[in-house]
Parts: sequence; structure tokens; C-alpha cells
Amino acid sequence: MTRDVDVVVVGLGPGGEDVAGSLASAGLVVVGVEAELVGGECPYWACVPSKMMIRAANVVADARRAPLLAGAVSLEPDFSVVARRIRDEATDDWDDQVAADRFTGKGGILVRGRGELVSRDTVRVGDEEYRARRGIVIATGSSPVIPPIEGLATTPYWTNREAVSATEAPSSLVVLGGGAVGCELAQVFARFGSQVTIIEAGDRLLPGEVAAAGELIGSVFAAEGIAVRTGDAVTAVSHDGTQFRVVTGAGSVEAERLLVATGRRANLRNLGLGTAGLSDDLRVLPVDGQLAVAPGIWAVGDVTGAGAFTHTAIYQAGIATQAILGTPTADADYRALPRVTFTDPEVGAVGLTPDAAREQGRRVRVGTVQVSATSRGWIHGPGNDGFIQVVEDADEGVLVGATSVGPEGGEVLGLLSVAVQARVPVRELGSTIFAYPTFHRGVADALRALADDRP
Repeated sequence: MTRDVDVVVVGLGPGGEDVAGSLASAGLVVVGVEAELVGGECPYWACVPSKMMIRAANVVADARRAPLLAGAVSLEPDFSVVARRIRDEATDDWDDQVAADRFTGKGGILVRGRGELVSRDTVRVGDEEYRARRGIVIATGSSPVIPPIEGLATTPYWTNREAVSATEAPSSLVVLGGGAVGCELAQVFARFGSQVTIIEAGDRLLPGEVAAAGELIGSVFAAEGIAVRTGDAVTAVSHDGTQFRVVTGAGSVEAERLLVATGRRANLRNLGLGTAGLSDDLRVLPVDGQLAVAPGIWAVGDVTGAGAFTHTAIYQAGIATQAILGTPTADADYRALPRVTFTDPEVGAVGLTPDAAREQGRRVRVGTVQVSATSRGWIHGPGNDGFIQVVEDADEGVLVGATSVGPEGGEVLGLLSVAVQARVPVRELGSTIFAYPTFHRGVADALRALADDRP
């Protein structure tokens, strides 16, 4: 049986739900296909619950800093408190009824199951087919990459899903991968009493950021008792029913739990891409500035390879929505793509790193200031580790990138993102009056360091 509709959206994560809901609100007949939970990874297993965990862990850390600032504080960390918040407040115990009702309340048609393209305009879900008059949107998200390590597949390892679903902190934890997910969750569980070891094959933590950021987080982790092994590869994993044994080139580690946080891969398998004239072996979907993959097919979110960020998916969703409605906006622009790792200190970055800018042939100026040397950093006291770094294209006189590490590092990034996106002249940015005493004033200090570097 084939039903004619206006649009079929395959995958109702943040981007897909946004497109589907917006088009339904505009009066189109929209089918939203979802195999798991409406809303996707972010509200149930990623952004929202993980930030609840991080907020709780930061409270624990601040309580431990209290004697240096305000006197003795008595605190007994209890992971069950945040676990209960995640179940009751964030996920409704992993029930998506509220999100499903939100979509259908806009006029959308929710279809549960896995969608597969059977032609350029038709999607099959189970025994039903939906033919789209206006187009198909692919928004199937991504899943954790599980490395082909001997023995790993047969063990009860965790991914981010099991970690945020946990009801108690394990006595010990090994984390494979020192990227954003691995670092955030490692620090959370360590602050709730787990003995944590991070194993990262690269030479530092947060390999996607400037070297100084990963090095700083490594030193903070060491001070908090988190063992960090960089430049070390895992060769085998086993589980005896109680404990994991992780074998590396530097020796073995045993722990109650093992968290695999070695990246994510776009969910494109068994999607029927070949029926649309695309390769079934694609790792990401090639899209144009309007997020079109092929005539009548659009893609948003992780599957485009623009970054596994909820804000990117929603940004793309807005562009794709207008394109489908026939009122296209400006092409997608990722020059000022922001990203934040919510460790303590937070690591925020936007645009190009100095090395990436130089690789593009740009003549750059770099200005850096330590947060502890700023007025607000000094006032803040313990927990003020961090730095602000700005990257200027010296020929154009505008910022092309920045990194903000420290307390409220992700919030400070907002100002820097606007500066990069709007190409605010460095001269104008340097003459801005920054409110005192805020962490944002560190940007002014970094700009002055940049000016000092001029010939």
C-alpha cells in the first residue's frame, strides 16, 4: 500500500523533528519516521541528561573548594540523586510521549519503524510505503563507533547511553577515548567516587582542539586523581562476569565498568541510498548549501558530516525547511561553527585553530591570556584554570577562530562566535566596552596580547 504525502522525514532527532514539525505547521502533509524515540539522542542520552550529570558533579567540586573560599562544607556525593533527576525530569524514564504529541499536535503523522528508500520519492516502513510529492529528508543521526578490539564485542561495555542511564557510579571505570564525551563522563564519575582511567590513542586529550586545551584538561584531571594514558592503544578486552580487563601497550587495567567513547558514525546502513542514485558505502551524505543531497532529497544533522552537534542540526533544519517550502534562505555557513566540551573547566572553540588557519594559507596573529591573570579569574579563585585565545587573519583584520577554556568558557564563546560569524573588525572588537568584572573581559586582554604581536 502506497500513501501520497508532501514530505517524508526519516529520523526525528533534533534536526529531523525540527524540519518535520515546521513543515507540518506550514500546512504540509508530513510523515515523520522514527525507529527509537522522538527527539533523538540529545534529550534522552546526550546533551540534556549528560549536562544534568555535569551540573551535579560541578556542585560536588565546588563543595570541595569551599574551604578555600567560604569555610567547611559537609557533602556526601550520592549519584542516585542525579540519576533520579534524569529519569523523572529529563527523559520521563525514556518515554517520548510528550515529544510524539508535540509533533502530531502540529499536524504531523508519526510512523514508528525504520525507513528505507525504495525510490527517489518513496520510503518504505514495514509493509507501508509513503510517496513524497515535495521531498524526502534524511535525518537518521549517528551511533557510537565500536573499535574492532579483540574481545570487546562480547563484553557488557557501556556507550554514552548506558553511562547516562546508570543508577549508581561504578567503583572503577576505564574510558576508551579522550574526546568530548569521554572527558565529560570521566570527570563526572570521578567526582562521584569512581576510580577512573582514560586511555587515548592520540598524544593528548581533546585531539580536535588546540594542544593547550587538551594539555590543560590533562593536568586538571591528574590533580583530581583521574589517570590519563595518552599515546596508548588497547589491544584486547575481556570480562570475567564482574570485572573488565583492558590490555594496552603500556600494561593492563582492571575496572568494574568500561565506557567506549571513540567517536560516532552516521547511520546510513540499510537506508536504500542506491535507489536514489547514491553509493550505499557513503560515510556521510554530500549536501549542497541548501542541504540537498539529490533532486527531491535533503539531509540534516550528523549524516551531513558538519559536526555531531544539536545546534548544527537545528540550524540546517531551518535552511532545509525553507528550501522545501520554496522560499530558500542563504546557504549554510560553517565558518563560525561553535563547539563546547563541558568539562570543568569548560572548553569552548569556534572557527579555525591557529594551525588550521595557517594550513589555509592565512597569515595569522594569535593572542592568548590566562584566565587566572584576568580580574574575574583572580576573583573566582580555585577552579579558575583556563585561557582565552583569539586567532586573527592579519591581512583581513578579523577573527577567524577562538578558544575559550575556563569557568563559563562556553558562555564566553557566544561573544567570540558572533565576532567570527559577523567578521567584526578586530579594531572594533578591541574598542568594545566589556562589563566589569566578567569573564568576557578576558577577550579584551587576549586582543591586547594580539595587538602586542603586531610588527
